[in-house]
Amino acid sequence: MSLVYKICPSALWREAEAMGRFDGAPVDIADGYIHFSTAAQVRETAARHFAGQDGLVLVGVETDRLGEALRWEPSRGGDLFPHLYGPLGLDAVRFAVPLLLDAGGRHRFPDNLP
Repeated sequence: MSLVYKICPSALWREAEAMGRFDGAPVDIADGYIHFSTAAQVRETAARHFAGQDGLVLVGVETDRLGEALRWEPSRGGDLFPHLYGPLGLDAVRFAVPLLLDAGGRHRFPDNLP
């Protein structure tokens, strides 16, 4: 099993849980797909796009449950990033945990993140 990761505001994630699916954050909706990162990319994504932001959730999603709607496309620096063209069904979510800040204002990722 392979995981990809989504960082989103806690309030937006609570809405997704209530609806039973995640349709994306405003940037996802504007771009036409849900942005994900791999384990190797997610820390840089947090630093670039969510620096110093509190009240976030880190969502781990099983790639094998996303089917053909998941595409790997070039983005930052030519790296391939996972993009989901369609809503994220919560049945594909392995976990959703708070993404807290440390004393220096950097996000603390779970120790078991590959």
